[in-house]
Amino acid sequence: MSASASSKIIGVSIVPHTTAPEMRYREQRGSGPAALVRLFIKGDALPGIFNGKTPSELIASGDWAWHDTATAIKGTSDTLSVWTFNGKSAAWGTGKTFTVDGDGLDKTSIRIEQPKAWISAVTYRGPAGAVHPDRVVVHVRNEQKTSLKVTGLRVWTSAKSAPWQVLHAGSWLPVTVTIGASDSGVIDKYIPNLPLSYAAVELRTSGGSLWAYSRVKAEHFAISGGWINNEGSDAHKDPLFLSLLKSLHIDTAHYQELSGYSDNPALFAKYPLKRFNKLDPIDVYSKPEKLIDVHAVEFLGEPQYGGGKPVPPQEIYDKLLPYRSSPLPTSVTHSEERIWRWYAGLSDFPHYDAYRVTAPAADAWMLYDRWGGKKIRWGAPLETIGVMCRSLRELNQPMPCAYWSQGPHEGWDDPFDGRKRRSPTPAELRTQAIHAIGARITSLYWFNLSLNSLMMFPDTWDAMRRVGREIRMVEPILLDGDHTAFRKQGLLGAGPDWELSVVSSADAALCVAADVAYKIADNGQEFVFGKPRAVRFAFPLPGRLRKAVDVFRIDADGIYDVKWQAKGDGILIDDVRAEDALYVVGLSKAVRVGVQNRHEAALVYEKSYPVDKAALDVLWKREAEKRKKKR
Repeated sequence: MSASASSKIIGVSIVPHTTAPEMRYREQRGSGPAALVRLFIKGDALPGIFNGKTPSELIASGDWAWHDTATAIKGTSDTLSVWTFNGKSAAWGTGKTFTVDGDGLDKTSIRIEQPKAWISAVTYRGPAGAVHPDRVVVHVRNEQKTSLKVTGLRVWTSAKSAPWQVLHAGSWLPVTVTIGASDSGVIDKYIPNLPLSYAAVELRTSGGSLWAYSRVKAEHFAISGGWINNEGSDAHKDPLFLSLLKSLHIDTAHYQELSGYSDNPALFAKYPLKRFNKLDPIDVYSKPEKLIDVHAVEFLGEPQYGGGKPVPPQEIYDKLLPYRSSPLPTSVTHSEERIWRWYAGLSDFPHYDAYRVTAPAADAWMLYDRWGGKKIRWGAPLETIGVMCRSLRELNQPMPCAYWSQGPHEGWDDPFDGRKRRSPTPAELRTQAIHAIGARITSLYWFNLSLNSLMMFPDTWDAMRRVGREIRMVEPILLDGDHTAFRKQGLLGAGPDWELSVVSSADAALCVAADVAYKIADNGQEFVFGKPRAVRFAFPLPGRLRKAVDVFRIDADGIYDVKWQAKGDGILIDDVRAEDALYVVGLSKAVRVGVQNRHEAALVYEKSYPVDKAALDVLWKREAEKRKKKR
């Protein structure tokens, strides 16, 4: 706009929208696909118009889903601003070009293209339990036909007590990483004193700069119990119930304050649960003594449902806006893959909920042709959990993602779907969580561990405990890693067999095999897996991990040697398995030692929270009587 413009777009990140063809819906997917676009502007420019229209006009016309340009403020010649918009119509998808100009910025033409090299994940890490991170782990995908050399990294952050919109350059840190063609790489750098605000990561590469933008928060793998308190129940302040939760590795719950629990210092200290709620007043929960017990802000319900009419993404952005100037990370519960591309990038820590048996769902279960032409109303393909996890992660790159996994729940009731059991079996419960873990989630929330739910389905306790123990065993790989491979491995002409996923960190990988040859039981009311069978798994690995020295299988009971060999682009494993298999690949024997140590620590942890089933039965009956009287 200005003839003497002093600002310049020095970087662009583009996340093209994707959709999952495996999912089935009764409704159309709507407009698009488009792309999530971020512009990195150095200087004091303010946004103006895009393709000749204001952002408000583009929202009104249905071309954009949401944007943050209205929050932009002037910086200086040396600072960085990030303008974000998420397209909605196909006019803002790959292959299209748009213009942008503004106050202090010359009119510039930008092409929306599928990137050939990009930052796929940025995770901030710190010591166990720390609020402030001191490391940044950056994963890069190189889909070019030639190698990509990364020679430097710097992080742009806001100044102390300064507006979050204006970022200042950190020092360049040297990097010596070469990423082969069609491969991935990782950069892990120690950077102390990072502010808990928004940051831009810039990588200097042989192919030009790569950029990413996200909130700085120390990532820890949270395992949540969801809404742990029944209405009218006081179980949340009973040590019997809290000890059961903790024995399942639950360290987070969906609450803000619970009378008799969070205001009881001794009880809270013995059975700590991080908060996951609106966290208002914001200034109160931003204080260090409160912040240490915060997981994330989440209070908008399921806005893609919105009581039958989806809440517009821009409205969600506006509701989350007050938290941007705080250290509190925000989260939104996504629920419908059909349209969640329009909500991409809205929150700091996106997650979704979708359950595959007995529960309400956004997809149309009767439209899946998965079991030899048999159609069912009570269940959907279990592997679509992995489909949706991968979709959400790819749409929200480079942010970590989480998943509400199906647990025992008292409230799902549909007498017409033909299934008597109103919660997942232990095998159905576990498999959904395993598909999510293989897709690289960094937190898992069980839905929903109230006293009623747990006591109605006690056969699920051990399944959840074992999943929690296994997560703790491989937690560093999940947090420091990125999802680097997915493939289906079938028996020719015999239908689905296994799905293979790989989560890779700098020196290790978690290889997950999920059995998809399950069937509908003879009673027609549940999914069942067959007996263990001989298998040969071919897991592709990033180039940096193809000289592995150790490969072993893990489960909640320990570590097992397996027959394996390096071959081609990864490894081959021969085993006898059913349901699932978790393997760890290490560049050194130290990886095995770490997994073993964490396994032993998990067992010690569980023993510190004993479970008294008989006493819990008494508590359950007593709480039921209380609720009756209150009604």
